[in-house]
Amino acid sequence: MNLRKSLITTAVLAATLGLTACGGGSGSDNDGGTPPANQAPTNITVSASSVNDDLSVNDDLVGGVVGTLSATDDSTSGLTFSLAADEALFEIVDGTTLKLKEGIALNFEQQSDATVTVTVTDAGGLTFSKEITISVADVDSENGVNIYEFDSKLGAGSSVSYGGQIARHALSAEIKHYIGQLTGDYVTTNSLTGDMVKARLHALWGDVDGSYEVVKDDSLSFLGDIDTVQHSFADISSSGKELSAKVAGNDPSKMHKAWQEEGNFLGWTDFGTQAKTPEGLIFHYFDLLAANIDKYNGGEILLDPAGNTITKLYITESGLDLNQLIQKHTLGALMFSQGTDDYLEESIGFNTENVVDNVNADDGAAYTTLEHHFDEGFGYFGAARNFLEYSDDEIAGKGGREAFASGYNDYSGDTLIDLKSEYNWGNSTNAAKRDRGATVTTDYSAAAMNAFIAGRKIINDNVGSALSAEQMDALKVQRDIAVANWENAIAATVVHYINEVHADLAVVAAGDYTADDFANLAKHFSEMKGFAMNFQFSPFSPFNAEANVGKFAELHGLLGDMPVMTDAAAVADYQSDLMAARDLLQSIYGFNADNVANW
Repeated sequence: MNLRKSLITTAVLAATLGLTACGGGSGSDNDGGTPPANQAPTNITVSASSVNDDLSVNDDLVGGVVGTLSATDDSTSGLTFSLAADEALFEIVDGTTLKLKEGIALNFEQQSDATVTVTVTDAGGLTFSKEITISVADVDSENGVNIYEFDSKLGAGSSVSYGGQIARHALSAEIKHYIGQLTGDYVTTNSLTGDMVKARLHALWGDVDGSYEVVKDDSLSFLGDIDTVQHSFADISSSGKELSAKVAGNDPSKMHKAWQEEGNFLGWTDFGTQAKTPEGLIFHYFDLLAANIDKYNGGEILLDPAGNTITKLYITESGLDLNQLIQKHTLGALMFSQGTDDYLEESIGFNTENVVDNVNADDGAAYTTLEHHFDEGFGYFGAARNFLEYSDDEIAGKGGREAFASGYNDYSGDTLIDLKSEYNWGNSTNAAKRDRGATVTTDYSAAAMNAFIAGRKIINDNVGSALSAEQMDALKVQRDIAVANWENAIAATVVHYINEVHADLAVVAAGDYTADDFANLAKHFSEMKGFAMNFQFSPFSPFNAEANVGKFAELHGLLGDMPVMTDAAAVADYQSDLMAARDLLQSIYGFNADNVANW
């Protein structure tokens, strides 16, 4: 469960629920000059009664102060306050200040209140505990506070623009939709060959000169019957938005590794005839898909190890779901790489001597170069502008209010969904899914979004002048929060799929599994593996820390390049490797043990 959104710092708690007292002396009178026996505290109070979601009048972000604790006792000194060791939302600092933990926020759309049990201990060791309820009041949306929207200071209208990033999200989504149709029946009905499928995929990928010109006017098939402002890739961005141009290694000027040099890209072993680069792996997957289609067209029946017929031609006989591998690898080698290593690092000017311009309009636009680069980093995260107005269920498409329940929302009120501002893409949706599935509360989605808004506000507030060193440091703080929570969500997703694969293998080990069981295993393995290759593309990843050198390779040695299904003993050994990989991720990212076991 996740309580998303930022908190108003002037709002505090109201004590409302059950009381329990622990310890204490007798209540007898003092009848002979003997000092009275110490009495246990009898009450705990805080300094106000409610919390507003989504709005902070003092510009405090998630992790803000909630209130000051006090207690009723026979002595006013020597009191200490504490929370349970496994408290997920709150912490106590400076002795009496109750605050949300860093990265935690409250969201009315998720639930209308939250509780915390506070214990006070007096100087004599006697205790009293009280459960405190925090009511959460909904607040209106406000640009630059809980909406990623900022007015231009260089002209009329908005200063926010990242259409190219959304065009690439759309291209990736179209590739996934196209591959997902490739059953045997679909291939036969449409007379498709392996070469024809590869030609379509290379056109959408954009590695051939002029590819975007070929596909830019194509309809957006992946949207189904959603009523949208844009109906083609060109409607999102008019030219030059090929995926190929931005995959790690093909845009080398701002990368922290030379991805074209063999040995720098890790996580996969067999590239067939393709180069051992991030893009080479995409092309290898295209080759495997084409080979499956040609086998099928040649009359060969594709079988899983149990002899079940494989009808989804993007699933290989070795248990790879090529559709999932292609999409998840793209989320890392392109979206996560460009977002972190390019736009939120080098292009902002953090690691260069050249200060990125925050004074002048960028080529006559309504924004500065610094504003635009930060927007482009945000665009690769993929969140809708009003992301904080959604519950996790709504982002995940698992229920909620009708206007939000499919993962998109017409907050402009024009009856159409604007893909550049009102649709949730890529990693932003995975962040909400992991928050939704957490046993002990996580808040990766809200923490990342609040930091993106706060960082962009620092830039927008200072348009017309270069950021001072102090302002740049403040921007770095928000950047670091955003990318850390973005990566935490990816890592949590890998943990989730490790658990799924481990459970799938128990079915496989029994020996009598169905075609659907095999397809589930292939899907879950490929999502696990595809996401797990993402970490290497961020210069901020904890895998880059000196203490963790070699652990990325260790992780992928444990995960392997395909699921192990040969016999029961081999499956059991592989399941043990998966648990070791899960333990490694828990250690690297500091995940809660209950979440790791249950994601």
